[in-house]
Amino acid sequence: MFRARADLVVLHVNVFDGKSDAVPDLSQSAFQVVEDGRTQNITFFNDGDVPVAVGLVIDNSGSMITRRKMVLAGGTMFAESSHPEDELFTIIFNEHVRLGLPKLLAFTQSRPMLQASLLAREPGGMTALYDAVIEGLDHLQMAMHQKRVLVVLSDGGDNASQHTKADMLHRASRSDALVYTIWTGDLAGNVGNRRVLNDLSQRTGGLNYSPSSEDAVVGAFKEIAENIRRGYSIGYVPTNARADGEYHRVKVMVRVNGKHLSARARDGYTAANAPDAR
Repeated sequence: MFRARADLVVLHVNVFDGKSDAVPDLSQSAFQVVEDGRTQNITFFNDGDVPVAVGLVIDNSGSMITRRKMVLAGGTMFAESSHPEDELFTIIFNEHVRLGLPKLLAFTQSRPMLQASLLAREPGGMTALYDAVIEGLDHLQMAMHQKRVLVVLSDGGDNASQHTKADMLHRASRSDALVYTIWTGDLAGNVGNRRVLNDLSQRTGGLNYSPSSEDAVVGAFKEIAENIRRGYSIGYVPTNARADGEYHRVKVMVRVNGKHLSARARDGYTAANAPDAR
């Protein structure tokens, strides 16, 4: 969700056909938006391949010591499948959360620079997943592009964050970003916590991938990049717009005769607070 004006809500939506492949080329008439139980009138619709801001949040703890080639291959595949004008950055985390790009460079469109950032630090140590996701969501706020995405590679475990899981999910609910997660628990002895990644992706309208091999991880990065490019942006002015600071529930539905489709979007947004009366 992204609010371009005070009274406009924009949802970033992917439509799936029962698999994990996004469905392109649907018309506005295929969609219905309901907020707090009330059908909304769609006033903005875009199905074009627009550039996005994307952060790759990569677990670099001890469990990833033998996975550096996989991380590089996955990040490279993602960049090659992305829009050439995407704003990209990386966060590399263990018990420390660090931006992968050089200082003073918030985003890049350079594939070699993105690749170098993935291998900037040796893996090892503990895991601060919640802190890393929050840092990634905060960093996305600096992006020029209005559509924003995080891709999180982790086993879902956390033993070093200052923030809690609840803090992370609350921050995700207040963000306009889609979060896609790739669970690596099947690749190591420590399975971590897949449910954490499921909760995070579902809260924001993304998807969770659970690959069973390193090749499948690389494939997940490619599929996520392609699905982002096949998405839709749908906007509406709420019929009962209130600057109440409350969380408003939103559901997007898609109907096409003869097809069983499902729409993925965030489940709501937090309205702005009314200005103080003077």
